[in-house]
Amino acid sequence: MKKIAVLGYGVVGSGVVELFYKNKAKIEKNTGSELDVKYILDLREFPGDPYADKVVNDINIILNDPEVGYVAECMGGVNPAFQFVSSCLKAGKSVSTSNKQLVAEKGDILLQIAKENDCNFFFEASVGGAIPIIRPLHTCLAGNDISAAAGILNGTTNFILEKMFCDKMGFDEALKLAQELGFAERDPSADVDGADACRKVCILASLIFGKHVYPESVYTKGIRDITLQDVELAQNFGGAVKLIGCTKKLDDGRILSTVMPMVVPNDSLISHVNGVFNAVMVWGDGFDKTMFYGRGAGKLPTASAVLGDIIDCVKAEHTVMSHEWVNTNSTDFVAGIDAFEAPRFYRTNSFDAAVFENAAKAANVTLEQTAENGCIISSCDNASSDAFVKALEEAGAEVLAQIPVMSD
Repeated sequence: MKKIAVLGYGVVGSGVVELFYKNKAKIEKNTGSELDVKYILDLREFPGDPYADKVVNDINIILNDPEVGYVAECMGGVNPAFQFVSSCLKAGKSVSTSNKQLVAEKGDILLQIAKENDCNFFFEASVGGAIPIIRPLHTCLAGNDISAAAGILNGTTNFILEKMFCDKMGFDEALKLAQELGFAERDPSADVDGADACRKVCILASLIFGKHVYPESVYTKGIRDITLQDVELAQNFGGAVKLIGCTKKLDDGRILSTVMPMVVPNDSLISHVNGVFNAVMVWGDGFDKTMFYGRGAGKLPTASAVLGDIIDCVKAEHTVMSHEWVNTNSTDFVAGIDAFEAPRFYRTNSFDAAVFENAAKAANVTLEQTAENGCIISSCDNASSDAFVKALEEAGAEVLAQIPVMSD
């Protein structure tokens, strides 16, 4: 019988144990092996819990037990998760994790350790919860040159923006509701300031392009500054404001990765993804584009992805070589935000078609749409956008918001 250890018995860890025993017979049939959870590592005790007898408080018990071949890391954070996971891999125990911060910051190191010890480090649950996105990228879509991936990677911000769009709530009111419903933490900073989506973009970029992209290389802007007026004007222009994480290969071969609010036109499927759902669009030369959609978080959806990786670990006899990237010890392959180009949405304090037209001419950009208190200009870089804003301000029109427009 092959044994599993679960590190961390919080929301996700308890979900992994619950779902494993609920579907144990099916999991064993899928793997062709008898399986059981032998240990649950946590500093706390859980009296009355049906699996309390499996709880241990010392990682060395797991490391020194040759029966344990597979580990589900559900602790979160980098320390001590990194030390525990690296030690498990060095002991030849394959690891499945839901820990996006760990993968984004230490994934290159952990993948190398897994390779050196002929085991696996899998992380499907780190991006998109139950949505299968990591595995398709290195298996189903592996015969393609993938040029970009973008989408909604954070359910909390998507819920807040939906409430602003549909129910005309202000940001603070929508955030409060998200907290009351359990969709947002007491400290929502990681979600609303974009850090959570940034880590997921790092993982997607690293896997797609084969080089480790660190969080500090991703331009990140959250949704705190988005107002109800921005959302309503975007709606008048035929779009919805969404927090979009994106990574793409530029014409010069560099990688540009960003997280920022964007206006998504209504003819894009992503504009209709609401609530706590996530969606990732992937572009490739063989399939044009395809979208992955589903619940991006939650106890059982995340546990489902962790267990899917455990099943793959059991099936794999050796390290899966397609599931890796390297650290180049350089950031030369990463482009900065100065390389970003997109159409732009502007909200101003007044409307005068002649002012918009004259500013567009001065900045050498094309005016695509105008409305009361706002406009959209065609795709441009940051320098052209700055010139447009300067021309507006010189004409007496104050720019209250500037949001890029997402295009396919």
